Amino acid sequence: MIAMSPTVTLKGQMKFSLKKALIGGEMSKSIYTGPGELLLAPSSIGDITIIKLGGHEQWSVGKDAFLACTQGIVTEYKSQGIGKAMFSGEGLFVYKISGQGILWCTSFGAIIRKDLQKDEKYIIDNGHLVAWNCKYVLERVASGGIVSNMMAGEGLVCKFTGPGTVFMQTRNAQAFSAWLAANAATAM
Repeated sequence: MIAMSPTVTLKGQMKFSLKKALIGGEMSKSIYTGPGELLLAPSSIGDITIIKLGGHEQWSVGKDAFLACTQGIVTEYKSQGIGKAMFSGEGLFVYKISGQGILWCTSFGAIIRKDLQKDEKYIIDNGHLVAWNCKYVLERVASGGIVSNMMAGEGLVCKFTGPGTVFMQTRNAQAFSAWLAANAATAM
C-alpha cells in the first residue's frame, strides 16, 4: 500500500500453511474495505495490469505476480506438476485464480498481453511469465546450436496454445540478478 483515504479500513489476516511455509507463499493478507481511494504498488520495479474475471474462466498467476483482487475472486495456491515446477520458472506452486471480479497482477519490467486464437501457438521464455489462461507445454530449444544446461532451466521455453491470453514481463529477475552480480565488480 502506498496511501489510502481515511474512510478505508485495513484488517490483517494470517493464514498459516505448511505448504506456504516450505515454498515461500504469502501467509498474511490485507483486507481493505469502505468507500475511498487505495493506492497500491508492486514491490519491484515493474508494471501493473488488471484482469476482469466473469466467473467462467480460470487463470494461472506466477508466484510473484499476484498483487490484489476484489471480493468475489477465489485465490488458491496449487501445484503445477513436477516437470513444470522445475523448468517453467514459476516453481512448484502457482496461484489459480477464479471467480468474478478484478485481479491486479504485477511484473518485473513492463507487461505485454498476447491474445491467442484457437490453435494458435506462441513461445515464451520461461522466466517471463506473469499470468495465463491457456494450456502450455515445456520444450527444449537450441541456443546457438547447443542445448543449454537443463538443470538451470536454460534452453527451455513455454509453448502456449490458444484460445486464451498470456501476460508476460519484459524483464527476467534471475537474469537481472546475474547481470548485477557480474557488473558489481566492474563498478567498484
